[in-house]
Amino acid sequence: MREDGAGRGNAAPADTSDTDPGSTHVAKAERTLETRERILAAACEVIAEVGFEKIRMRMIAEHAGVSTALLHYHFENRERLFAEAMTHSFGQTGTELERDADTVPASVVLARILHNMLPTDPELRQDWRLWQELWVRALRDETAQQLAVDLYDQLHTWLAQAIRRGIASGEFHDCDVDATSTLLLALSDGFGIRLMLGDPRIDLPAAQAAIWRAVAGTLGVPETFPAI
Repeated sequence: MREDGAGRGNAAPADTSDTDPGSTHVAKAERTLETRERILAAACEVIAEVGFEKIRMRMIAEHAGVSTALLHYHFENRERLFAEAMTHSFGQTGTELERDADTVPASVVLARILHNMLPTDPELRQDWRLWQELWVRALRDETAQQLAVDLYDQLHTWLAQAIRRGIASGEFHDCDVDATSTLLLALSDGFGIRLMLGDPRIDLPAAQAAIWRAVAGTLGVPETFPAI
């Protein structure tokens, strides 16, 4: 159903005589959040498909099924929308990585993170297109550059936490956690780009195997990429 925010000021007040004001407020907040999430999901899809430089707010509003007025109510301009779309996409990946992280071996958690840092399925390929848009913008825009640095810092933290957990449990050898995390990030970026380009010299299993082999000795684990 299309949600139109253009006439908010002229809308007739709802009859709330028999309605709990608290529950009404909660319901309104939930609808606002749902609309915002729908807009962000649409923005991710449109930006990944056509590129940031070609998008217009109207295109995203149409894709999300909302009015342009409502879109501007949530996001003042496309730069702000792009930044929040990147953060939204990143957060979705982070939520997936946290599932049962406390009940599986650290090597599995680390392998899952590495798997999700590569374009391993259509959704992650979309995320990669967003990253590529961010890289281009970061070369020319200071705000985008800071966003990229912040997101890389979060990736580094996810990797470091998994490695530290493995060290603490005795599953991994003690090592330079920051250096190992930085190496894994660099390898994932390099192989990810080649996978996105469809380079015939590399496929996903080969990329994962190469990345894992690069740190297996440091971590003291078998060289075979773990089943995730």
